[in-house]
Amino acid sequence: MAAASDISPQSYYIQHHLVHLNGLGEKQSTIADFSVINYDSLFWSILMGLIVVLAMWSAARRASAGVPGRFQTAVEMLVDMVAQESKSIIPSEATRRFVAPLALTVFLWVILMNALDLVPVDLLAWIFKMTGVGAEHGDPLYYHRILPTADLNVPMGMSLGVLLLTIYYGIKIKSGGGFVKSLFTAPFHAHGFVGLLLVPFNVLLNLMEYAAKTVSLGMRLFGNMFAGELLFMLIALLGGAWTGFNGASIGLGIGHVLAGSVWAIFHILIVVLQAYIFMMLALVYVGLAHEDH
Repeated sequence: MAAASDISPQSYYIQHHLVHLNGLGEKQSTIADFSVINYDSLFWSILMGLIVVLAMWSAARRASAGVPGRFQTAVEMLVDMVAQESKSIIPSEATRRFVAPLALTVFLWVILMNALDLVPVDLLAWIFKMTGVGAEHGDPLYYHRILPTADLNVPMGMSLGVLLLTIYYGIKIKSGGGFVKSLFTAPFHAHGFVGLLLVPFNVLLNLMEYAAKTVSLGMRLFGNMFAGELLFMLIALLGGAWTGFNGASIGLGIGHVLAGSVWAIFHILIVVLQAYIFMMLALVYVGLAHEDH
Protein backbone atom coordinates (compact mmCIF):
# COMPACT_ATOMS: atom_id res chain seq x y z
CA MET A 1 0.00 0.00 0.00
CA ALA A 2 1.25 3.44 -0.88
CA ALA A 3 2.39 5.69 1.91
CA ALA A 4 0.09 8.45 3.06
CA SER A 5 2.37 11.08 1.50
CA ASP A 6 2.04 9.50 -1.98
CA ILE A 7 -1.72 9.97 -2.29
CA SER A 8 -4.30 12.56 -1.31
CA PRO A 9 -5.67 12.50 2.27
CA GLN A 10 -9.13 11.65 0.90
CA SER A 11 -7.84 8.64 -1.05
CA TYR A 12 -5.76 7.48 1.90
CA TYR A 13 -8.80 7.77 4.19
CA ILE A 14 -10.90 5.52 1.96
CA GLN A 15 -8.09 3.05 1.28
CA HIS A 16 -7.40 2.79 5.00
CA HIS A 17 -11.02 1.90 5.71
CA LEU A 18 -11.02 -0.77 3.00
CA VAL A 19 -8.20 -2.80 4.59
CA HIS A 20 -9.11 -5.74 6.81
CA LEU A 21 -7.55 -6.85 10.06
CA ASN A 22 -5.60 -9.77 8.60
CA GLY A 23 -2.00 -9.26 9.66
CA LEU A 24 -0.95 -8.10 6.19
CA GLY A 25 -1.58 -4.38 6.59
CA GLU A 26 -2.79 -4.27 2.99
CA LYS A 27 -5.72 -5.33 0.84
CA GLN A 28 -5.93 -8.90 -0.35
CA SER A 29 -4.26 -8.97 -3.77
CA THR A 30 -6.01 -12.02 -5.24
CA ILE A 31 -9.65 -13.14 -5.34
CA ALA A 32 -8.92 -16.47 -3.63
CA ASP A 33 -6.09 -16.58 -1.10
CA PHE A 34 -6.65 -19.18 1.61
CA SER A 35 -3.56 -18.04 3.50
CA VAL A 36 -5.30 -14.78 4.43
CA ILE A 37 -7.76 -14.68 7.32
CA ASN A 38 -9.79 -11.51 7.82
CA TYR A 39 -10.25 -11.63 11.57
CA ASP A 40 -12.61 -8.65 11.68
CA SER A 41 -15.05 -10.29 9.23
CA LEU A 42 -14.92 -13.53 11.20
CA PHE A 43 -15.50 -11.76 14.52
CA TRP A 44 -18.48 -9.66 13.42
CA SER A 45 -20.16 -12.37 11.36
CA ILE A 46 -19.87 -14.92 14.17
CA LEU A 47 -21.07 -12.36 16.72
CA MET A 48 -24.13 -11.50 14.61
CA GLY A 49 -24.85 -15.20 14.12
CA LEU A 50 -24.70 -15.82 17.86
CA ILE A 51 -27.07 -12.91 18.49
CA VAL A 52 -29.59 -14.38 16.02
CA VAL A 53 -29.36 -17.85 17.55
CA LEU A 54 -29.71 -16.50 21.09
CA ALA A 55 -32.67 -14.30 20.09
CA MET A 56 -34.49 -17.24 18.45
CA TRP A 57 -33.69 -19.48 21.41
CA SER A 58 -35.03 -16.84 23.79
CA ALA A 59 -38.22 -16.46 21.74
CA ALA A 60 -38.79 -20.23 21.70
CA ARG A 61 -38.13 -20.55 25.43
CA ARG A 62 -40.47 -17.68 26.37
CA ALA A 63 -43.25 -18.57 23.91
CA SER A 64 -46.64 -19.00 25.55
CA ALA A 65 -50.09 -20.05 24.39
CA GLY A 66 -51.66 -16.94 25.87
CA VAL A 67 -51.66 -13.41 24.51
CA PRO A 68 -48.19 -12.99 22.94
CA GLY A 69 -45.98 -10.02 23.64
CA ARG A 70 -44.55 -7.80 20.94
CA PHE A 71 -41.32 -9.78 20.62
CA GLN A 72 -43.12 -13.11 20.33
CA THR A 73 -45.57 -11.63 17.84
CA ALA A 74 -42.74 -10.32 15.66
CA VAL A 75 -40.95 -13.68 15.72
CA GLU A 76 -44.17 -15.55 14.92
CA MET A 77 -44.81 -13.24 11.96
CA LEU A 78 -41.29 -13.88 10.63
CA VAL A 79 -41.61 -17.63 11.12
CA ASP A 80 -44.98 -17.67 9.35
CA MET A 81 -43.65 -15.56 6.46
CA VAL A 82 -40.67 -17.84 5.86
CA ALA A 83 -42.83 -20.96 6.26
CA GLN A 84 -45.27 -19.69 3.61
CA GLU A 85 -42.46 -18.78 1.22
CA SER A 86 -40.85 -22.19 1.72
CA LYS A 87 -44.16 -23.97 1.14
CA SER A 88 -44.72 -22.14 -2.14
CA ILE A 89 -41.22 -22.96 -3.44
CA ILE A 90 -40.12 -26.31 -2.01
CA PRO A 91 -42.51 -29.22 -2.69
CA SER A 92 -41.08 -31.65 -0.12
CA GLU A 93 -42.35 -31.24 3.44
CA ALA A 94 -39.39 -33.21 4.77
CA THR A 95 -37.00 -30.73 3.15
CA ARG A 96 -38.97 -27.75 4.45
CA ARG A 97 -38.64 -28.96 8.04
CA PHE A 98 -34.89 -28.29 7.82
CA VAL A 99 -34.61 -25.59 5.15
CA ALA A 100 -37.32 -23.23 6.46
CA PRO A 101 -35.67 -22.68 9.90
CA LEU A 102 -32.30 -22.41 8.14
CA ALA A 103 -33.70 -19.78 5.75
CA LEU A 104 -35.11 -17.79 8.68
CA THR A 105 -31.75 -17.91 10.47
CA VAL A 106 -29.88 -16.81 7.34
CA PHE A 107 -32.39 -14.00 6.73
CA LEU A 108 -31.95 -12.55 10.23
CA TRP A 109 -28.19 -13.19 10.18
CA VAL A 110 -27.70 -11.28 6.94
CA ILE A 111 -29.91 -8.44 8.22
CA LEU A 112 -27.75 -8.02 11.31
CA MET A 113 -24.51 -8.21 9.34
CA ASN A 114 -25.81 -5.68 6.80
CA ALA A 115 -27.06 -3.39 9.58
CA LEU A 116 -23.49 -2.95 10.81
CA ASP A 117 -23.07 -0.61 7.84
CA LEU A 118 -25.27 1.88 9.74
CA VAL A 119 -22.62 2.19 12.46
CA PRO A 120 -20.76 5.51 11.91
CA VAL A 121 -17.68 4.90 9.78
CA ASP A 122 -15.17 6.29 12.26
CA LEU A 123 -16.86 5.28 15.51
CA LEU A 124 -14.75 2.17 16.09
CA ALA A 125 -11.60 4.00 14.97
CA TRP A 126 -12.32 6.67 17.57
CA ILE A 127 -12.95 4.04 20.27
CA PHE A 128 -9.75 2.21 19.39
CA LYS A 129 -7.81 5.46 19.46
CA MET A 130 -9.22 6.40 22.87
CA THR A 131 -8.27 2.98 24.25
CA GLY A 132 -4.83 3.17 22.65
CA VAL A 133 -5.07 -0.10 20.71
CA GLY A 134 -5.50 1.28 17.20
CA ALA A 135 -4.18 4.81 17.08
CA GLU A 136 -1.04 4.30 15.01
CA HIS A 137 0.14 2.09 12.18
CA GLY A 138 1.18 -1.27 13.57
CA ASP A 139 -1.24 -1.20 16.49
CA PRO A 140 -3.45 -4.31 16.88
CA LEU A 141 -6.67 -2.79 15.52
CA TYR A 142 -5.33 -0.06 13.26
CA TYR A 143 -6.99 -1.84 10.33
CA HIS A 144 -10.53 -2.98 11.03
CA ARG A 145 -13.66 -3.28 8.86
CA ILE A 146 -16.92 -3.82 10.66
CA LEU A 147 -19.11 -4.89 7.70
CA PRO A 148 -18.73 -8.64 6.98
CA THR A 149 -20.96 -8.68 3.88
CA ALA A 150 -18.70 -6.08 2.20
CA ASP A 151 -15.91 -8.67 2.43
CA LEU A 152 -16.27 -10.89 -0.66
CA ASN A 153 -15.15 -13.92 1.35
CA VAL A 154 -18.27 -13.88 3.54
CA PRO A 155 -21.02 -13.67 0.87
CA MET A 156 -19.18 -16.16 -1.35
CA GLY A 157 -18.72 -18.52 1.59
CA MET A 158 -22.45 -18.39 2.30
CA SER A 159 -23.18 -18.86 -1.39
CA LEU A 160 -20.96 -21.95 -1.49
CA GLY A 161 -22.96 -23.26 1.47
CA VAL A 162 -26.16 -22.87 -0.55
CA LEU A 163 -24.49 -24.68 -3.48
CA LEU A 164 -23.59 -27.62 -1.26
CA LEU A 165 -27.14 -27.68 0.07
CA THR A 166 -28.63 -27.81 -3.44
CA ILE A 167 -26.27 -30.62 -4.45
CA TYR A 168 -27.11 -32.54 -1.25
CA TYR A 169 -30.85 -32.32 -1.84
CA GLY A 170 -30.41 -33.05 -5.54
CA ILE A 171 -28.71 -36.33 -4.60
CA LYS A 172 -31.15 -37.05 -1.76
CA ILE A 173 -34.28 -36.51 -3.85
CA LYS A 174 -33.11 -38.04 -7.14
CA SER A 175 -30.61 -40.56 -5.68
CA GLY A 176 -26.97 -40.51 -6.67
CA GLY A 177 -27.61 -42.20 -10.01
CA GLY A 178 -30.53 -39.92 -10.86
CA PHE A 179 -28.51 -36.80 -10.01
CA VAL A 180 -25.60 -37.87 -12.22
CA LYS A 181 -28.04 -38.83 -14.97
CA SER A 182 -29.60 -35.36 -14.89
CA LEU A 183 -26.14 -33.82 -15.32
CA PHE A 184 -25.54 -35.91 -18.44
CA THR A 185 -29.01 -35.84 -20.03
CA ALA A 186 -30.46 -32.37 -19.25
CA PRO A 187 -31.33 -29.88 -20.59
CA PHE A 188 -30.92 -31.42 -24.08
CA HIS A 189 -32.84 -34.68 -23.84
CA ALA A 190 -32.06 -37.09 -26.64
CA HIS A 191 -31.59 -40.81 -27.15
CA GLY A 192 -29.13 -42.98 -28.95
CA PHE A 193 -26.14 -41.60 -30.78
CA VAL A 194 -27.46 -38.02 -30.67
CA GLY A 195 -27.82 -38.26 -26.90
CA LEU A 196 -24.17 -39.33 -26.59
CA LEU A 197 -23.07 -36.37 -28.70
CA LEU A 198 -24.99 -33.98 -26.46
CA VAL A 199 -23.52 -35.32 -23.18
CA PRO A 200 -20.53 -32.90 -23.08
CA PHE A 201 -22.83 -29.94 -23.75
CA ASN A 202 -25.26 -31.03 -21.04
CA VAL A 203 -22.48 -31.44 -18.47
CA LEU A 204 -20.93 -28.10 -19.42
CA LEU A 205 -24.24 -26.23 -19.22
CA ASN A 206 -25.11 -27.77 -15.85
CA LEU A 207 -21.72 -26.92 -14.39
CA MET A 208 -22.02 -23.38 -15.76
CA GLU A 209 -25.48 -23.10 -14.21
CA TYR A 210 -24.23 -24.14 -10.78
CA ALA A 211 -21.26 -21.77 -11.04
CA ALA A 212 -23.42 -18.85 -12.25
CA LYS A 213 -25.95 -19.33 -9.44
CA THR A 214 -23.22 -19.45 -6.82
CA VAL A 215 -21.28 -16.45 -8.08
CA SER A 216 -24.35 -14.28 -8.69
CA LEU A 217 -25.81 -15.08 -5.25
CA GLY A 218 -22.64 -14.03 -3.45
CA MET A 219 -21.71 -11.12 -5.71
CA ARG A 220 -25.18 -9.55 -5.52
CA LEU A 221 -24.99 -9.25 -1.74
CA PHE A 222 -21.34 -8.19 -1.76
CA GLY A 223 -21.77 -5.58 -4.50
CA ASN A 224 -24.70 -3.83 -2.87
CA MET A 225 -23.16 -3.72 0.59
CA PHE A 226 -19.70 -2.69 -0.65
CA ALA A 227 -21.23 0.17 -2.64
CA GLY A 228 -23.23 1.28 0.40
CA GLU A 229 -20.15 1.18 2.62
CA LEU A 230 -18.17 3.20 0.09
CA LEU A 231 -20.89 5.84 -0.13
CA PHE A 232 -20.89 6.23 3.66
CA MET A 233 -17.13 6.83 3.48
CA LEU A 234 -17.57 9.49 0.81
CA ILE A 235 -20.24 11.20 2.92
CA ALA A 236 -17.90 11.07 5.92
CA LEU A 237 -15.34 13.04 3.91
CA LEU A 238 -17.76 15.98 3.88
CA GLY A 239 -17.61 16.20 7.65
CA GLY A 240 -13.87 15.59 7.59
CA ALA A 241 -13.40 18.76 5.50
CA TRP A 242 -14.26 20.94 8.54
CA THR A 243 -11.66 23.68 8.98
CA GLY A 244 -13.50 26.02 11.33
CA PHE A 245 -16.54 28.27 11.48
CA ASN A 246 -16.51 29.48 7.91
CA GLY A 247 -19.01 29.28 5.07
CA ALA A 248 -17.44 26.35 3.26
CA SER A 249 -17.03 24.23 6.38
CA ILE A 250 -20.54 24.94 7.64
CA GLY A 251 -22.00 24.11 4.22
CA LEU A 252 -20.06 20.86 4.02
CA GLY A 253 -21.04 20.01 7.60
CA ILE A 254 -24.73 20.52 6.86
CA GLY A 255 -24.34 18.49 3.67
CA HIS A 256 -22.65 15.75 5.67
CA VAL A 257 -25.54 15.53 8.16
CA LEU A 258 -28.27 15.69 5.50
CA ALA A 259 -26.63 13.28 3.07
CA GLY A 260 -25.72 10.86 5.85
CA SER A 261 -29.25 10.90 7.28
CA VAL A 262 -30.97 10.43 3.92
CA TRP A 263 -28.63 7.64 2.84
CA ALA A 264 -28.90 5.89 6.23
CA ILE A 265 -32.71 5.90 6.02
CA PHE A 266 -32.64 4.59 2.44
CA HIS A 267 -29.95 2.07 3.35
CA ILE A 268 -32.26 0.45 5.91
CA LEU A 269 -34.37 -0.71 2.96
CA ILE A 270 -31.28 -2.09 1.21
CA VAL A 271 -30.20 -3.91 4.39
CA VAL A 272 -33.52 -5.78 4.64
CA LEU A 273 -34.05 -6.21 0.90
CA GLN A 274 -30.66 -7.81 0.27
CA ALA A 275 -31.20 -10.24 3.16
CA TYR A 276 -34.65 -11.14 1.79
CA ILE A 277 -33.29 -11.65 -1.75
CA PHE A 278 -30.48 -13.88 -0.46
CA MET A 279 -32.96 -15.98 1.54
CA MET A 280 -35.45 -16.27 -1.34
CA LEU A 281 -32.81 -17.27 -3.89
CA ALA A 282 -31.47 -19.89 -1.49
CA LEU A 283 -35.01 -21.32 -1.20
CA VAL A 284 -35.45 -21.20 -4.97
CA TYR A 285 -32.18 -23.06 -5.60
CA VAL A 286 -33.09 -25.76 -3.09
CA GLY A 287 -36.55 -25.99 -4.67
CA LEU A 288 -35.03 -26.43 -8.14
CA ALA A 289 -32.95 -29.30 -6.79
CA HIS A 290 -36.24 -31.22 -6.40
CA GLU A 291 -37.21 -30.81 -10.05
CA ASP A 292 -36.11 -32.43 -13.26
CA HIS A 293 -35.20 -30.26 -16.25
